[in-house]
Amino acid sequence: MRFKRSMLGIPYVIFLIIFVMAPLAVVFVYTFTNGSGQFTLENFLGFFKSSRTIATLVYSLFVALVTTVFCLLIAYPTAYALARSGFKKKNILLLLAVIPMWINFTLRVTALKEVLDLVEGNLAYYPFFNTIIGQIYDFLPFMILPIFNVFDEMDKSLLEAGRDLGADRKSLFLSVILPLSMPGIASGITMVFLPAMTNYVVLDMLYNSTYIMGSLIGSYFNAYDWHNGSMVSTILLLIIILFSLIGKNKTQNA
Repeated sequence: MRFKRSMLGIPYVIFLIIFVMAPLAVVFVYTFTNGSGQFTLENFLGFFKSSRTIATLVYSLFVALVTTVFCLLIAYPTAYALARSGFKKKNILLLLAVIPMWINFTLRVTALKEVLDLVEGNLAYYPFFNTIIGQIYDFLPFMILPIFNVFDEMDKSLLEAGRDLGADRKSLFLSVILPLSMPGIASGITMVFLPAMTNYVVLDMLYNSTYIMGSLIGSYFNAYDWHNGSMVSTILLLIIILFSLIGKNKTQNA
């Protein structure tokens, strides 16, 4: 049998089937069946009838939105400063910005908890504040990287042309820099907003009482309610696909 370059993808296909497609198939089976194994849509209907799940979804969206906004406000000028730095090896500066992600996750969150406890006195008194701080600390590098890449590849001659045509700093930013950086912004928002809806592990480690969609899924599976847990997971998957498609369209149109 003659070796073909396409055969190099066989191990990856096998990996996807075993660790991605097969688990998703199990989730879908539990989503659309009841305790007797019969097909039903009652799980989905129960989600929209329950005030608890709707409230958790709305609150999770709000937490993710606030986290994303603050990450964007911090990451955008940071990425711009790094990309436009006169330092010849500016990638080293970028590395310093993302190097905390190389540290063990548990150690990073434990260190953050100690800092917050020192500043606040008692973490339990500030659940929402701790939520936002923890999420920003965890996801900020994912917002910086795509925006930095866009700024780093931006054609400097366009900025020079704008200045030659008499554009001031505000006009140059609104008419040239911001539109050209939209693909990086869209990518960063997708990478931060969606995980922020379910990242309850950080919140639990901060002794946080905040309850988001990830917490809801965990509570179902901890109670061995695989049907409702799978149903919520499927709904979140549909939301992720929807936002990914929107982000992809925004990136292509930018």
